[in-house]
Amino acid sequence: MARMDIPSPPRGTRKAGTILLVLIVAGLVFWLLGSRFYYFLNRVEEQEVGVKFRGGRIVEVVGPGIYSDVGLFVELKRVSSSAVPFLVTDPEIITSDKQRIGLAAAGDIFRPRLENADQLRSLWAQYNTLYLNDEAARAHIGQRAQQAMKVCVGNRTFDDAVIGTARDALRACIDTEINKLAQNVGLVVENVALPEVTIAPEAQARLDEIVQSRLQTEKAAQDELRAKAQAAAEQALQEGQIRVEQSRLQEETRQKVLLAQLDEERLAAQQKVIQAERANELARVEANRAVIEAQKSNELLEAQLDLEVQTVRALAATEQARASTAVEAALGLLYTANPGLLNFHIARENANALANTEKLLITPEGTTPTLVIPGEQIQPVADVTPPQ
Repeated sequence: MARMDIPSPPRGTRKAGTILLVLIVAGLVFWLLGSRFYYFLNRVEEQEVGVKFRGGRIVEVVGPGIYSDVGLFVELKRVSSSAVPFLVTDPEIITSDKQRIGLAAAGDIFRPRLENADQLRSLWAQYNTLYLNDEAARAHIGQRAQQAMKVCVGNRTFDDAVIGTARDALRACIDTEINKLAQNVGLVVENVALPEVTIAPEAQARLDEIVQSRLQTEKAAQDELRAKAQAAAEQALQEGQIRVEQSRLQEETRQKVLLAQLDEERLAAQQKVIQAERANELARVEANRAVIEAQKSNELLEAQLDLEVQTVRALAATEQARASTAVEAALGLLYTANPGLLNFHIARENANALANTEKLLITPEGTTPTLVIPGEQIQPVADVTPPQ
């Protein structure tokens, strides 16, 4: 078999490769050794806490930022402040009444924060693995959670651990017990929940009976409430109808009262009008009477004045008559005392009566008229009545 000779590289090339290899090895050694003596622009995130080491001892606990340091065995380690979720299940836990249930607990684990720097310093040597490794923290809290579940479930009966609102009390108990155990290592557990509860078949049957009984009881209660509600609704309907009828009657009564009041007011107004008209009529009558009385008074006054005038006239006439008859009376007395004088005056008056200028007497020719002058106690002696 023929051999193939491989030409060897030039001597200068081999020397350059050796130098390069030495430089790489030297750089690697320097980097490995140098990383123990400095760090440069190392960043601590917002959700982290930085722990500065120098010579294997904690020198400072810092918050988010960028840090650099040079020294003997310097180092910057980061502790996450983010929540570390966990879920722990225990398939068989015995209650105080000897019932078996399975339980699952979940929550969030929180490591010390910047405000707990002293706690972080004091517990770092014992529990730094829990602060740097999420799985270690989950395992540690998972064991404490199982213990807390056994304690809390073991102190309760099946009904208190499973049924109804009792599960909230169980969750609060587990939360308290876990934090009692976790606080010794600087961890805090929050948001504890019990997402699942499993029970044995015989317990499930018993629970079904309880649930069925409760459902029947609740159904009976609901039926009773429904019956009461229906009765109350019927009663309310009847009461409403009664109130409506009462309201209608009250409204009718009120309307009648209002109408009666209006009629009464109308009658009162009419009465006032009548009274006013009567008062006006009385006033008019009084006015007419006053006018009549005034007229009568005027007439009476006029009559009185007329009477007084007539009286005065009568008195005047009487006085005049007395005055006019005084002469006659005197003559009568004189004639009575002197009959001849009376005859003289009679003859003279006859003569005066026969004056041509005053009287015209027509008598038969050859006769002398006989004149009869009637007087007191004088009767004519001849019939002067004309013939028929």
